[in-house]
Amino acid sequence: MGKTRTVFVCQECGYKSVKWLGRCPSCGEWNTLVEERDFSEESFSLIRREDPKVLPVSSWENEKLIRESTGYSNLDNALGGGLVKGQVVLIAGEPGIGKSTLLLQVSDRYARDKKVLYVSGEESGSQIALRAKRLNINNPNLLIYPEISLERILKVLEQENPSLLVLDSVQTTFSEKLESSAGSVSQVREVTYRITEYCKERNIPAFIVGQITKEGSIAGPKVLEHIVDTVIQFEGERFNFYRIVKVIKNRFGSTGEIAVFRMTDRGLEEVAEPSAFFISEKAKAPGSVVFPHTEGSKPVLLEIQALVIPALYTTPQRKTQGFDPNRLALILAVLEKEAKIFTRDQDVFVNVAGGMTVKEPSVDLAVAMAVVSSKKEKEIPQDTVIFGEVGLSGEIRAVHFGDLRLKEARRFGFRKALIPKNLDLEIEGMEVLPVSHISEAIEFLF
Repeated sequence: MGKTRTVFVCQECGYKSVKWLGRCPSCGEWNTLVEERDFSEESFSLIRREDPKVLPVSSWENEKLIRESTGYSNLDNALGGGLVKGQVVLIAGEPGIGKSTLLLQVSDRYARDKKVLYVSGEESGSQIALRAKRLNINNPNLLIYPEISLERILKVLEQENPSLLVLDSVQTTFSEKLESSAGSVSQVREVTYRITEYCKERNIPAFIVGQITKEGSIAGPKVLEHIVDTVIQFEGERFNFYRIVKVIKNRFGSTGEIAVFRMTDRGLEEVAEPSAFFISEKAKAPGSVVFPHTEGSKPVLLEIQALVIPALYTTPQRKTQGFDPNRLALILAVLEKEAKIFTRDQDVFVNVAGGMTVKEPSVDLAVAMAVVSSKKEKEIPQDTVIFGEVGLSGEIRAVHFGDLRLKEARRFGFRKALIPKNLDLEIEGMEVLPVSHISEAIEFLF
């Protein structure tokens, strides 16, 4: 019998080495390489199909995607219209944020006329039953199966043939064919491949729960996110009432879509208008501005808050929540160089209200005006929205979806908009204030 070949695999990024290394050359993490059996020569196939034909793109018929509702209209919209048959959705979030509660409620609504198999490796059947009782869930079509063995799970799937699968979670499930422990790179990859293969062969949609690291990224190898069709992040403060489902990846719809839920003693309730939720408690004070945020197909109005106060220490603080602190440093430098707004001896704090994280550059102008407003202690008019990218020389650059942003703002009663001059937009019922430089924006508002 030949000797089993082993390799050392990084548990953070999946890098392989023939010998142990203290630091992973790929991701730079220390003491993450673990010895595992080498499966590189074994093939992993998602679906066994016949050889496809080679045809021009115009010859392929567009298959109509049949979508099924999750029971929540906001979640359906975020997913692009509902679940597609065979779609595998990875949902990740902080411990205790409400992932299991949401999936149990989705399973209950889905099981009204179909069979659902809820597989849990983190909780016993009695624990899930207690939660179901609190949520008033008592559906005979909702089957609970507390198991962590992949082979047993696949066997039960063959027997029950459900219309929806929920796996909670992929890090606790293991394959008996592998010698490594549950949660390792090899196990996570094998479990995800096999579950995805089964679901796509039988056109069964599935939700897979993924744990996250202390940095906030999804635990396990990056290949986990590549295998699945959709990745959604469950965000929000654990001690807050509101939760946000944000679509990071979606092969059957656009990314950046969000759905907002409110946590109650009877489970999660969807919030119909996300924009109304985010600006419902907008502060009427200096340093507050409304920004129309667009990552998906639907704009969402967000409140950007800034606070500028005298620094207590020699080195002033630059703290942000939901915004890149490096981007804030660039904006403050531009304000000082191009508009003579000095903050070198003051602490600057920026917050995106509601727990959202904004990465698009169109928020630059809103952040800059919020900082100036707090610095000058002058309020920005309550009926004004602001968006635009700020360049290093102070120029205001055009951004995408300008018309959609303005229409969403007008729908909620905003009548003025400070926007990049290059957009050249006109919206009925709104006064559009085009600016080409950051100094012009400050003159308009203050």
